[in-house]
Amino acid sequence: MQPTDIRNPDYFHKVVDCQWACPAHTPVPEYIRMISAGRYADAYMVNWKSNVFPGILGRTCDRPCEPACRRGRVEDEPVAICRLKRVAADYKGDIKRRLPLPAAQRNGKRVALIGAGPASLTVARDLAPLGYELVLFDSDPRAGGMIRSQIPKFRLPEAVIDEEVGYITELGMEMRLGQRVDSLKALLSDGYDAIFVGSGAPRGRDLDIPGRQEGAANIHIGIDWLSSVSFGHIDKIGKRVIVLGGGNTAMDCCRSARRLGGEDVKVIVRSGFEEMKASPWEKEDAMHEDIPIINFLVPKEFVHSEGRLTGVLFEKVKAEYDDKKRRKLVPTGEPDELVPCDDVLVAVGQENAFPWIERDIGLEFDRWNMPVVNETTMQSTNPKVFFGGDAAFGPKNIIWAVAHGHEAAVSIHKACNGEDVRDRPPPNFSLVSQKMGIHEWSYDNDVSNDLRFRVPLKEKAVALRDIKQEVELGFDATLAFKEAQRCLNCDVQTVFTETLCIECDACVDICPVDCINFTENGEESELRERLIAPARNVTQDLYVSGPLKTQRVMVKDEDVCLHCGLCAERCPTGAWDMQRFLLEMAHAANGQAGHTCSKH
Repeated sequence: MQPTDIRNPDYFHKVVDCQWACPAHTPVPEYIRMISAGRYADAYMVNWKSNVFPGILGRTCDRPCEPACRRGRVEDEPVAICRLKRVAADYKGDIKRRLPLPAAQRNGKRVALIGAGPASLTVARDLAPLGYELVLFDSDPRAGGMIRSQIPKFRLPEAVIDEEVGYITELGMEMRLGQRVDSLKALLSDGYDAIFVGSGAPRGRDLDIPGRQEGAANIHIGIDWLSSVSFGHIDKIGKRVIVLGGGNTAMDCCRSARRLGGEDVKVIVRSGFEEMKASPWEKEDAMHEDIPIINFLVPKEFVHSEGRLTGVLFEKVKAEYDDKKRRKLVPTGEPDELVPCDDVLVAVGQENAFPWIERDIGLEFDRWNMPVVNETTMQSTNPKVFFGGDAAFGPKNIIWAVAHGHEAAVSIHKACNGEDVRDRPPPNFSLVSQKMGIHEWSYDNDVSNDLRFRVPLKEKAVALRDIKQEVELGFDATLAFKEAQRCLNCDVQTVFTETLCIECDACVDICPVDCINFTENGEESELRERLIAPARNVTQDLYVSGPLKTQRVMVKDEDVCLHCGLCAERCPTGAWDMQRFLLEMAHAANGQAGHTCSKH
């Protein structure tokens, strides 16, 4: 194997598994250390620069960082990364003086943003300080998009939305709220230098089965119903409610129904429990509120009597798998099951609707009627039109919309300056020693043995009485500190200098997880197998040195390293050092900056 090039930022970036997994690449261990030190405002700003909505995401993020967390390799549960983000937001104090000011002068470029959701707001946050004239369109009366319309207030209070959306809109832009865009062609003719489409996936899928029309008055599309609840148009529902669907929208629907008068609320899903698309914690929250989840039932008919919905008839199915492990749902042969109800909420998926985008403006669509969008630049086949969020690639989540917004803003900035949008600016990164003495580091490298701490909840009886009563209370400062101590500081890297190594094997002896090896070089596949502890996770690279004096090489398995620093403390020559790796993705405002890699 060739020696590892640690000057390539992707190498250590992949070692920081939580940051690598985050679509916006937020420096997770960096802000968790700040929280443990009580530096809440600093932690908030690290998040704000990267993911734009720390208080919102700290309550609602889909948490792709947590399954990747290194802590999950040594015990059952990862660090509560998402809820620690909320701690930074809850305790930050007034940070307005640390935010960018509106641009002192315009740069002469005009950009339209369609949809006031997280993707468009991210583009606005990145472009406004650069002097762009921004015009933000949305059919709703208030900005926020699906953040405001589809996430129940018991999960995300209105005040948090107002605050973090306000940080962006106060940067200076024209707000055309309550104004629907009916023609992209007409907007293009208005002379905008670029148009960003962040309109989301605004249409919920329906179920075209017998009885749908007859029972229509009591059959509601989930996302539309949630939006009506959010804006106060609906404030009650029948006592017996069936929610059809197994995603996060279904979980929001059933929990909202419990608060609006639903006494017998059931979630009924065609798949198995483990195959549901809802996040595990979303399902757990629903069941905590006494909502049963019933699996392997497929709706066949909406049953009605005298013009009123009375129930849903279901076919019982089971999962069968072929020799390629592909699942197929087949009838069990058991009698159909009738479940009585007063209302049904249909939450079986969302889809895009682009009737307002003409097909003669140089913008191509694929066979699924989705715009053809470059996944790196977010540019469509019309060079002036960019997409992001659910409008680009279908329904995902807020953090993906933020990531798309950052990339689109870079592209728009380049396009407006006559540059090639495919030329992506590199990230900023640094690698700095944490040594403060012979055996002292500028970070706490003691590994906490605590298991994951539970976020306190409001008493269930109180929470279910008010749909605006926030359920999760969040960590207090004490619990936040304890949870932050569970972080293994995987951004503090074990950096090896081969010219200082005397091959004494002291680091091998002291390593608690047997991840350091001194051995003959070889092909990667066979080298992985003959390490002290075979390195079989090929998704994580091996750290390989150049030839040592004995012509052996040092090989370290990054997959199991705990970043405890014992190798560096034990090394008599300083060949091992603990160096903090910090990576910040390039955004439109700092996209021309180069990277720095330094050792101190």
